[in-house]
Amino acid sequence: MAELFTPMTLRGLTIDNRIWLAPMCQYSCEKEDGMPGTWHLVHLGARATGGFGLILTEASAVVSEGRISPQDAGIWSDAHAEAWKPVVDFVHSQGTVIGMQLAHAGRKASTYRPFDGNPRGTVPAAEGGWQPLGASPIAYPGYTEPTEMTEADIAEVVAAFAAAARRAIAVGFDLVELHAAHGYLLHSFLSPLSNQRTDGYGGDLAGRARILYETYDAVREAVGEDVPVFVRLSASEWVENGFDIAEAVEVSRELDARGVDVIDVSSGGNFPVKVPVGPGYQVPLSAAIRDAGATTATVGLITEPGQAETILASGQADAILLARVALREPAWPQRAAHELGVEPGPYPAQYVRGKW
Repeated sequence: MAELFTPMTLRGLTIDNRIWLAPMCQYSCEKEDGMPGTWHLVHLGARATGGFGLILTEASAVVSEGRISPQDAGIWSDAHAEAWKPVVDFVHSQGTVIGMQLAHAGRKASTYRPFDGNPRGTVPAAEGGWQPLGASPIAYPGYTEPTEMTEADIAEVVAAFAAAARRAIAVGFDLVELHAAHGYLLHSFLSPLSNQRTDGYGGDLAGRARILYETYDAVREAVGEDVPVFVRLSASEWVENGFDIAEAVEVSRELDARGVDVIDVSSGGNFPVKVPVGPGYQVPLSAAIRDAGATTATVGLITEPGQAETILASGQADAILLARVALREPAWPQRAAHELGVEPGPYPAQYVRGKW
């Protein structure tokens, strides 16, 4: 049996294979109300029929002002949770596990969705935008300067993550992931370049990571001990004096000690810097965190089954997250099964006659 098709069990939840769909923003809530709809059902449902073991939703805002764009999805009310239920039910009908990525965009909120022909930068209030919040009043280049969060603001956001997690599990999501990467709120606190606070949420790594630890603890309490909780980290900012792999390892150790189930290892996003992109370019970051004792999933230009299999077999990660290649190939796991000689492969009954 190929490593890619070996089941993984987390807190009693079994995921049939190690090929997981990475969270990818779709910017497709056209009414700008955060409600998922037909697009989300078809997009995620297609990957479930394609054989992915785990589907992760796009970053879903825990409060309305936590959206990256006005067209982002959310889960800040019970009505939003109910709107996700048809997606959850269909994914489950395919024997697939589904998790929700919970997010707050922080200083990168209220921006135009990055579609061709759209302007870049912050959406003004006159066009449906809002004032972003951040760890410090330091703008992402080209965006509006955020308002520095008070400790009361921080407490409200931590509570909002917990409430959103509770809603997600109540409508059938199997797990949740906290988005602490790509320059969004939790990551912006971790970075000494975007967090220059002098209170208990700034300064040394313990202070900068405090909001993440409090959020994890609140979410864990909200969902209970039986539900897996993931955390996505940007394990390098690819910039001098930024949050780096050494600090990411330390944060991962602390999260592991608190009971986190998987560290989803990504990088970058807090500043517009040139990243040394290439096939599997983030895998060494995952390997370093895994070597420190955490369970990891890796992502980033992993496109071929043999490449993914080698990453797992060499102990650099415990699971593979696919992003752009999954947009091109919703049934990538079926091709992987064919190339790796795994039979019968992850096909729904309706698709068996079209198997590789």
